[in-house]
Amino acid sequence: MKWAIPVAVLSVAGLVPVWLYSPGAAHEGEINEVAAPPAQEQQQTVPPTTTTAPRTTGSAPKTTGSAPQTQQQQTQQQQQNRTVAGPAVNTSEGTVQVQVTLQGKKIVDVKALRAPNSDPTRMALPLLKQSALKAQSADIDTVSGATATSEGYKQSLQAALDGAK
Repeated sequence: MKWAIPVAVLSVAGLVPVWLYSPGAAHEGEINEVAAPPAQEQQQTVPPTTTTAPRTTGSAPKTTGSAPQTQQQQTQQQQQNRTVAGPAVNTSEGTVQVQVTLQGKKIVDVKALRAPNSDPTRMALPLLKQSALKAQSADIDTVSGATATSEGYKQSLQAALDGAK
């Protein structure tokens, strides 16, 4: 009986952090491709451990006729790239919002800023992105099994493209 009070106090003290825990935005049931880039982009390159001297054959290297881009050309190209976020579209499965990156009038990238965190959506997002890049518009097919997400994706993408004009 003498241990009852200390056990009760320590039990409550141990549960207080659990009661106060609040998950971050990544755990609220949404996918955010901007906050968490795909695993392919997170790969690290490992430098080679052995080095060898280049072989010389005595002939000059061949040129293709195009000069490498200067820093000014690269800066101009980056300035041509613009990113536009579409509106958040509420669907029956959750909120969908996309961000489109344009180079001139060409769509070069589409990312989901918000999307429902479900298996059909995780399967659909890469397919929707691929379709949008191929079609160069928001006129893309709906992904079977993720109809609501697909419709929200298309609406947000179209609004972003309209806003970029």
